[in-house]
Amino acid sequence: MNSRLRAMSDALLKDALQQYEETGQPQRLFLCVEYQADSWLAPTGRDQGRGPCPGTNRRAVVTNRPGCRVLPQAIYDEYTMRRERNRNKELKTELLADRLSDHRFMANYFRLYLHTAALNLLVRLRQAVVQTLPTSAELNLPADFPTEAIDEPNRKRFFNKRRERDPLGGGFASTWRTRLIKVSAEVITRARRVIVRLSSSWPHIDHFMEVSRAVNMPPPQPSPG
Repeated sequence: MNSRLRAMSDALLKDALQQYEETGQPQRLFLCVEYQADSWLAPTGRDQGRGPCPGTNRRAVVTNRPGCRVLPQAIYDEYTMRRERNRNKELKTELLADRLSDHRFMANYFRLYLHTAALNLLVRLRQAVVQTLPTSAELNLPADFPTEAIDEPNRKRFFNKRRERDPLGGGFASTWRTRLIKVSAEVITRARRVIVRLSSSWPHIDHFMEVSRAVNMPPPQPSPG
């Protein structure tokens, strides 16, 4: 943390120290300020956390999310959750990208290339079928409440409701595999077409129809400039 950020947070640090002396409990205080380095084109939010004591630990997170100005603590907590690691775990564990046992580099490189292509295809499919996110009213929050500013208890409710409404848009590779990809079917080849017959008792036929409609929709046309 540089001297400018320290100067911006000195008053908050004093408050944290005073509250610790009064209560004897670790303190977590947060502040959102606009910060712009000399080389930046525009200012951005800086979410700063303080505590615990004894021993102060000032931290700063650079963000352009609007929720920082509403609840900076929620932005910081979301950052520390490190959910992006789930994408690495998904690639390695669920798409088996660690199966690189060949002693030749090019063979392993090609395998990893295929695993990465599968992940990109999965991401594109998720984006195609994603549904409307839970509204603020469903979570008993103020209208137009930024998603990034949702605190921890409500954040869990938010993700649970999203998974209930949209199991594919936020689903792992294993969800897609069990609900959509690994399904028995009868394939009939004709001279001019290929017919795939699915079981009428398949419980996830609605997912198949949803994905089929989504991928067959024409891409949006750019507005005339």
